[in-house]
Amino acid sequence: MTATCVILDIGGVLEIAPETGWVQRWEERLELPLGTVHERMHDVWRAGSVGSISEREVHEQVAARLGLATPQVEAFMADLWADYLGTPNEELIDYVRGLRGSCRLGILSNSFVGAREREASLYHFDELVEQIVYSHEIGIEKPDLRAFEAACASLDVRPENCLFIDDVAVNIEAAQAAGMQAHLFEDNARTVTRIAAHLDAGPRAAGRVPPG
Repeated sequence: MTATCVILDIGGVLEIAPETGWVQRWEERLELPLGTVHERMHDVWRAGSVGSISEREVHEQVAARLGLATPQVEAFMADLWADYLGTPNEELIDYVRGLRGSCRLGILSNSFVGAREREASLYHFDELVEQIVYSHEIGIEKPDLRAFEAACASLDVRPENCLFIDDVAVNIEAAQAAGMQAHLFEDNARTVTRIAAHLDAGPRAAGRVPPG
């Protein structure tokens, strides 16, 4: 419980996923007004992010709501996953890999049903850290404080001994509200410096309030 811990987000931190415009391309292809796909699929995307729908059901809803045949559904979902998975942030991943054994390591990610299998296959995040907490598996998304509590519980660490790294400011604020230390990811250099400082400081005394 007194171990020093680093917990990272995936999208925008360990994965770099710039806007690809894939949705707009599908809307043009299907001759749909701009914004139609997200309007029709919003509740499905939400359900997928908290695991209340299966991948098969996602495919069925894509077909029904967008009027797509099976081959089109497969192509649509392939584009979705290509956008979702982005490319690996190799520099940061290599740095985190070098931390193994010196601190507890975890991931806390707002995700989509099917993400674990694909990210394990492509990027081996399951080998990079000890625990991965996905929103679609626990049914809770950041910035809900319960997501951060789940991440700490999965690693059996105190929040005040954890440094959480995310690229979204509201998630940083929520992590701090949950008692964690937190760093807003902007680039690898500053993030590595912040992690190093966290590890140098070591575990904090129980009950001590971390700085904002």
